[in-house]
Amino acid sequence: MAIPSPVPQEPAAPPAPETSAAGGKPSAPALVRRARKINRELAALYPDAHCELDFATPLELLVATILSAQCTDKRVNMVTPILFAKYQSAADYAAADRAEVEQIIQSTGFFRAKTTSIIGLGQALCERFGGEVPSRLKDLVTLPGVGRKTANVVLGNAFGVPGITVDTHFGRLARRFGWTTLDDPDKVEQEVGSLFPKSEWTMLSHRLIWHGRRVCHSRRPACGACGIARLCPSFGEGPTDPAQAAKLVKTGPFS
Repeated sequence: MAIPSPVPQEPAAPPAPETSAAGGKPSAPALVRRARKINRELAALYPDAHCELDFATPLELLVATILSAQCTDKRVNMVTPILFAKYQSAADYAAADRAEVEQIIQSTGFFRAKTTSIIGLGQALCERFGGEVPSRLKDLVTLPGVGRKTANVVLGNAFGVPGITVDTHFGRLARRFGWTTLDDPDKVEQEVGSLFPKSEWTMLSHRLIWHGRRVCHSRRPACGACGIARLCPSFGEGPTDPAQAAKLVKTGPFS
């Protein structure tokens, strides 16, 4: 007797999230449980997640992060070897020739404003911090071109101080996962931070950014190829067919 061919099936939708008695939004304990489970699943999916900017010192990471605004990490990593070879200290940046810096970093975009920030950064470090990059958030955010996002990148990856980096990928995924409904990065940082132990903040940032770059894209997330689809309340925003979704998955290095 001929054996019938299996009938292709759509992937099952993830289970509905736990909700409060009023329905709709997950209860606070349920939200924390699901958030932490997503983090564990992302840790298994991306065991090598790390900052994708190349650097050897806190100063190099600070400069590279400033350059990464509106630019890919891949492009920054193409530029920084030349920049870092020429300017190796805060004093070097403070005394740098503007035209030379602009020429080196031009391909990163907004190079005039970035040059102003980098030279000003060198001057501020020399004048107020003895030429060294400070290891406190309240000091870092006083430097030219440095906001909370840049400060948290440096703290988490150069000093081992936990911090949440709310870039476009992190904010998008935090909203899709239902961890926040807010757009303001500082408020997103606060809300998401309350769901996790502080010790997880830096790696959580890397994992969300990696997943956002590879799978959970802005326009067409690869839902059918997502390793955490069963936990995601936004499952279905992108193609759910595994074959279609697999075509959307990207590999690094990324912006």
